[in-house]
Amino acid sequence: MACFYSPARAGLFAFTLLVGVVISVTNAQNEPILVPDVIDYQKLLPMLPEPPAGWTADKAEGSTEDVGGFRITNVHRDYRKGEGDKAPTAAISILDSVSNPDYVSATTAAWNNNSESGEGYGKSVTIEGNPGFEAFEKENKHATLWVMVANRYFVQVELQNQDPAELQQWIKRVDLKKLAEIK
Repeated sequence: MACFYSPARAGLFAFTLLVGVVISVTNAQNEPILVPDVIDYQKLLPMLPEPPAGWTADKAEGSTEDVGGFRITNVHRDYRKGEGDKAPTAAISILDSVSNPDYVSATTAAWNNNSESGEGYGKSVTIEGNPGFEAFEKENKHATLWVMVANRYFVQVELQNQDPAELQQWIKRVDLKKLAEIK
């Protein structure tokens, strides 16, 4: 299965989060560090939906890891409809970012920058009251939606070879209200 998720991408995402954590700690050297603990990945795996009719899905994967003194939890699942390079694919990931509220604030603030060109677009959105950002690259037919839930969970939906309007259908498959209640 063509996969949007890779250990390298997960590592880059985790590294970006870690850099944000280190910057936050460096800026507050004399303040006590009170970092809430992330959820164990096993609690987030059930949030990844089953495939819709006509689709298949890989087994959901996840991890909770110590990275530079902080814990990061990430879960992921890939979906596919049909075979071949042009077959529609989807991927859903959830990252618990509770250990770095500064990273959450900076990322969601950046979502206020909208743009559109012949190559695609990026725009802020609101999904069930949650802030988000949607992007689409026309040439690659690659659409991505990020949603911040409960000021802690980044939910990412990536689509390949699908209309970007399908992002709305995919995010509806994740129970965002139930996710917000997981602590």
